[in-house]
Amino acid sequence: MKPSEDISRLIEIMAALRAPKTGCPWDIEQDFSTIAPYTIEEAYEVADAIARGDLDDLRDELGDLLLQVVYHAQMAEEAGEFAFGDVVQAITTKMIRRHPHVFGDEEARNAGMAKGMWEKIKSEEKAEKRSARLARGLDPEDNGKGFLDSVPVALPALTRALKLQEKAARVGFDWSEAAPILDKIEEEIGELREALTKGDTASIKDEFGDMLFAVVNLGRHLKVDSEAALSGTNEKFRSRFHYVEQAVEASGSTLEKAGLDEMETLWQQAKRAK
Repeated sequence: MKPSEDISRLIEIMAALRAPKTGCPWDIEQDFSTIAPYTIEEAYEVADAIARGDLDDLRDELGDLLLQVVYHAQMAEEAGEFAFGDVVQAITTKMIRRHPHVFGDEEARNAGMAKGMWEKIKSEEKAEKRSARLARGLDPEDNGKGFLDSVPVALPALTRALKLQEKAARVGFDWSEAAPILDKIEEEIGELREALTKGDTASIKDEFGDMLFAVVNLGRHLKVDSEAALSGTNEKFRSRFHYVEQAVEASGSTLEKAGLDEMETLWQQAKRAK
């Protein structure tokens, strides 16, 4: 088996890894649920390479992410459901349908993307998907029957909170401005303090979640993406702590030996420096 630029070689490799008698024992025992976390992790590693501007890493991470698609398609083919080619056909069909102003006839291209066309296309796709599920004897509402059930459960929690709030806002369930949300956050903090006083672990977790949800809502009204904001703060914390680490090592000590007072002094220096 030799490397190749042809996607068919990657499909062949995946099939060989999953071969019952001659494949890799680890790959053979996996299923959709055990591979799903790796799929999410690889997507994050792609985003990380982009954030770092490392195109060599981006090439490799995109390959890792592509492998995840091939892996899921191989398991689906083994189950008699669909193959990699069906995945490609599905996405190419979707892209062509959703861009009539690019791939349509001359009249459609000249007209451009008419107002309301996107919603019309999405509605048609949803109807077709519903019919297909009914034909297979499945529940037509694959994501649940509620208005908010189409927001994926597997999204990062902060992102999912934002998506849920955005969708609810479309039907008017929303704060009119940011200021009252600050009051709501203070209310949630008060309820969290009360739970802490009682030592009720379940309530502490619940109230802490309510507080985070309200903070995400505030960010939405301030046009600040909570996930992106927290990512920036995470990197700021990492950078400042690295400053502390380097300063401690330069003094001939270690983080384990340095006291909190010393690290706090260096932390304040880091804040001024960065």
